[in-house]
Amino acid sequence: MEKEHIQELPLEDVIGDRFGRYSKYIIQERALPDARDGLKPVQRRILFSMHTEGNTHQKPFRKAAKTVGNVIGNYHPHGDSSVYDAMVRLSQSWKMRTPLIEMHGNNGSVDGDPPAAMRYTETRLSAIAGELLTDIEKRTVDFIPNFDETTNEPVVLPARFPNLLVNGSTGISAGYATEIPPHRLDEVIDAVIMRMEKPECTVEDLMTVLSGPDFPTGGIIQGIDGIEKAYKTGKGKIIIRGKAEIEEVRGGRQRIVITEIPYEINKASLVKKMDDLRVDRKLDSIAEVRDETDRTGLRVVIDLKKEADAELILNYLYKATDLQVAYNFNMVAIYNKRPVLMGLHRLLDAYIEHRKEVVTNRSAYDLEKAKARHHIVAGLMKALSILDEVIACIRSSKDKQDAKNRLVEQFEFTEEQAEAIVTLQLYRLTNTDITALKKESAELEKTIGQLQAILESAKKLESVIKRELKDMKKMYATERRTVIEAEIQEIKIDQKAMIPSEDVLVSVTREGYIKRTGLRSYSASGGLPAMKESDGLLFKQEMNTTDVLLVFTNKGSYLHLPVHELPDIRWKEAGQHASGIVSGFKDESIIAAFSVRDFSTRQFILLATKSGMIKRTELAQFNVQRYSRPLTAMNVKGDDEVCAAALTDGGSDVLMITHYGYGLRFAEEEVPVVGPRAAGVKGNSLKENDYTVAVITSSTEGAHFIAVTNRGSAKRGGFDQFERTSRAKRGVVLVRELKTNPHRIIGAARLDESRDYYVRMKKGADVKINVNALKKVDRYSNGSFVVDEKEQGAVQMLLLTEKESE
Repeated sequence: MEKEHIQELPLEDVIGDRFGRYSKYIIQERALPDARDGLKPVQRRILFSMHTEGNTHQKPFRKAAKTVGNVIGNYHPHGDSSVYDAMVRLSQSWKMRTPLIEMHGNNGSVDGDPPAAMRYTETRLSAIAGELLTDIEKRTVDFIPNFDETTNEPVVLPARFPNLLVNGSTGISAGYATEIPPHRLDEVIDAVIMRMEKPECTVEDLMTVLSGPDFPTGGIIQGIDGIEKAYKTGKGKIIIRGKAEIEEVRGGRQRIVITEIPYEINKASLVKKMDDLRVDRKLDSIAEVRDETDRTGLRVVIDLKKEADAELILNYLYKATDLQVAYNFNMVAIYNKRPVLMGLHRLLDAYIEHRKEVVTNRSAYDLEKAKARHHIVAGLMKALSILDEVIACIRSSKDKQDAKNRLVEQFEFTEEQAEAIVTLQLYRLTNTDITALKKESAELEKTIGQLQAILESAKKLESVIKRELKDMKKMYATERRTVIEAEIQEIKIDQKAMIPSEDVLVSVTREGYIKRTGLRSYSASGGLPAMKESDGLLFKQEMNTTDVLLVFTNKGSYLHLPVHELPDIRWKEAGQHASGIVSGFKDESIIAAFSVRDFSTRQFILLATKSGMIKRTELAQFNVQRYSRPLTAMNVKGDDEVCAAALTDGGSDVLMITHYGYGLRFAEEEVPVVGPRAAGVKGNSLKENDYTVAVITSSTEGAHFIAVTNRGSAKRGGFDQFERTSRAKRGVVLVRELKTNPHRIIGAARLDESRDYYVRMKKGADVKINVNALKKVDRYSNGSFVVDEKEQGAVQMLLLTEKESE
């Protein structure tokens, strides 16, 4: 047995080497097109195999399975699906600007439907694909052995037109990707000719004839600057949008009709996305979305409701769906066996260089054949001039070889001429044949002269290339399908105008359950919504779906919640927790919620912390575009917490109340206006272990407040009992100091007739405060007990809740 040969190598070396080889193969032999003929290896092998088998556009169609089998067996040892998928794409008119294969049968659709199996479809080369293979038998391109060395295959096709720019390419390999858009054939040919005639031409010059990509699906390109950048550097960005028109229909209604969609977009998915906007009520103005596409062309109809703003809806569709997409050029191709990012100049030059080589090789081949034939014709003419002697020589010879040898010796014919003479048919020995030979000789001499001129003159070589390109343009030119607009249109959408206006009831509980409810559902149910025993209704207000709910937490965060995006839940059911509405909301408790209709009004959000920091921020600062996570309302440091939030008009008075019973009143103007991320300024000066409990604002002197102590006492007081002073002071006492078991304030709030007030106990049910029975008392009073003396130590907090409906 053969002895095993084991190598011990570091794993990273082995992996690196193997992956390097794999990457080289993927880059060069699979995913990226050649800069010369614009084809990937599998595409080239399909076209060459069909050409070799005579499956051309002049012949009948053949089963696709037969071609796939030939390609796999002779050139491409991979799965049949990879070959068939490549073949199908070459036949799809919505992906290829000039399809290279004609297919009978189902070859897929713009909706993403799969093609029929290859046993059902029939194919043949298209007429223009034949132009890619013209002259391949004239040694115009290099051939290499196939995978099993049973035959040869071309390295590149002769390509009589610049296929890479005409049909574009897309692909992803190891470390490289390519995205080259298709172009209009005659424009690309004009650019090639300009590049040959004016080698110093700029991209701007070329763009006078090659204005930009031309997609088979049509559409509108916006952004000439992006095209120019891509042509200069190989990379650039443009916008492609579908072509849509607004039509008037009977009854004063309008509809949007889409007749072209962006390149490579799945129409069925686009239509479904549009209909989802209607179903999800993100576009309430859409009545129906219909796909009316048939054999006459693409047509998607969007019927609108009466009074709908069609322009606004169309702009929203451009912004929210694939009716408008960004296209990024990344023009990478294989050039000199390496992947290269190429601008327009390099792509054109690569093609021109290739065509020069092809035409030179073809001319050399034709010259060789012409000279050989001219030599034979000269021998035949000489033989006919001494016909009797030639016949006598042949008749006296032993065999064919002897006859050839004697002709060479006696009459000085060459070996090739002697072979032609001895194989000459008798009918050719007529008087008319010598005339034909003379004519052929003259034509051959002319052809030889022309071919030699091409090989000797670069100018004549270029003229041949240009003439052939012009012939291609004449035969295969088509109209432009894609419209190009210079500027990218900025889409501005009034989001409020897109939201269906509806009055709803919005509720927020202390533990963070939020919902909106239809007014009909609320009217039918009434009372309080479903809540946990420990929870309480913090906010209940009639709002419009175009409004925004701002919710503030004890950690200095806030939630920006457009009402139309809140979960629509029946009144008697629990709402959805805030953590299910915005991501990242956890370990926070809600302290306040406000309804905002217009952020541009001159209002402020006032926030205060337990440690006595206070700040205010303009309401407009809380209007944001991205609100999927909690946002910062105040920079809270250490273990501090926000204890109060208020919506003010800028001219209110602020009353800060502390746990130890101090109250400090000052003008709101004393609090500087800062941004949301600021920490604020010192609001009041605290005793050791004291902390701020509540902050109450009022713009009227006669405002009342209610305060509750740890011993279950409730006290009603007024703003007028506190002299207005400046901030950062301790303030004056709100409760009388007792040496034993002193009253400590656990909660305070402004007195509001629309609310009910409860004392929350550590155990047992909440105790309702009869606000009407509370009389305003002086500043030193400790108020009236509202909790049984036996439970005084079990008081937890003051609870404000919206009044229950009657």
